[in-house]
Amino acid sequence: MLGVVADDTTGSNDIGLMYSKNRYTAKVVVFDEKMENDSDADVLIIDTDSRLDSPEESYQKVFEATKVLQKMGCTLFFNKTCSVFRGNIGKEFDAMLDALNEDFAVISLAFPKNGRKTINGIHTVHGKLLEESEFANDPVHPMHQSNLVEILQQQTSRKVTMVPMEFVRRGPVELRKEIEKQRHHYHYCILDSENQSDLAIVAEAIYDMPVLGGSSAIAEELPKFMKMELVETPVKDLIINDPNGVLIVSGSLTPQTRSQTAHLIEIGTAAIILDSRKVFQQKDRDFEIERITRLAQEIIASGNDVLMMADNREEMVAETKKLGKQHLHDELTTSKMISSALADATQLIIQRTGLKRLVVAGGDTSGTVCRRLGIKGNYILEEIETGLPSGLTLDQSMLIVLKSGSFGKPDFLETAVKHLKQLFN
Repeated sequence: MLGVVADDTTGSNDIGLMYSKNRYTAKVVVFDEKMENDSDADVLIIDTDSRLDSPEESYQKVFEATKVLQKMGCTLFFNKTCSVFRGNIGKEFDAMLDALNEDFAVISLAFPKNGRKTINGIHTVHGKLLEESEFANDPVHPMHQSNLVEILQQQTSRKVTMVPMEFVRRGPVELRKEIEKQRHHYHYCILDSENQSDLAIVAEAIYDMPVLGGSSAIAEELPKFMKMELVETPVKDLIINDPNGVLIVSGSLTPQTRSQTAHLIEIGTAAIILDSRKVFQQKDRDFEIERITRLAQEIIASGNDVLMMADNREEMVAETKKLGKQHLHDELTTSKMISSALADATQLIIQRTGLKRLVVAGGDTSGTVCRRLGIKGNYILEEIETGLPSGLTLDQSMLIVLKSGSFGKPDFLETAVKHLKQLFN
């Protein structure tokens, strides 16, 4: 069995999809030290939800999650990170190596289908240097460098190197030789890739290495070279009857999600806006959650879809941040308070309507909503767009789509809604 540790909920589903596309049964589970394996998946992905934790907390989570996977019999391991290296990447890579008593990992961060490329160790996003992309303004992990070796080296005492495109383009045999040469002197080796053909070469060179890390993109190619006896998928013969509409919840402020919610509104989807200024005082918060819940449940129960979102107008975002500071909250805490309010409303709507189809936009929002609903994990179902799958929750028979804030075409949310309505009908 393959074991994956991923640092957020949407990323967990993203890498699960890559294996699922190759007929592997992929299961995402929320980290729990007491978890047990049911042997009903080829790939087990543990979501540590650690990207926004302190470096020390993230290290401990990944260390313990890796030990759980090892105990379950996993022999190959993957440390899934953000495709632009946001988060506590050094600590998390170190944690996996420490837990396994290994001293080397190969890192592939490129995700060409989503515009992430690595050339000579320099990472770009849709043609822009990482430090000049939208991620330069990330409120928690702003990316001010593009050299991946330097970014990782600043977070670990282990030695980091890279293998440039020259060796990748020589083919898997020569690339493997170069990697083996580097492992005698370094602990982490970052590989270049510009397109999917490069990733295929990389995958053939590294598919049997015990520890890999980086973005999910390489996982689309790895199974083509692996030989595993696959388990029979438990997701079959399912019938989900739900007369309700689909609930779409958005807490992301990325340009991609802004355009996606704007598109939904343009095509006539009902939109209910959370007044984010109301999350700081308990009385105001309770009233606001009840207000948006009542409005949403009426629409959902009538069979129509509804978008429930945090107000993403620039002036409202600025005013909310200002109020947060007045209440002595940093931007991350304020953001989490908004996600929490949306999660509370989502929980109430589901309790009152029994809806079975849910779309959530934003990594932190997705994680918060899943925890509030008690979702312990999900099986990966089908790809909707690159890196964006649908899922079936493990114990509630709910169909979900959890979307990374920066992924998806402008009409993705519309497409996701249509997709969920067609599943198991």
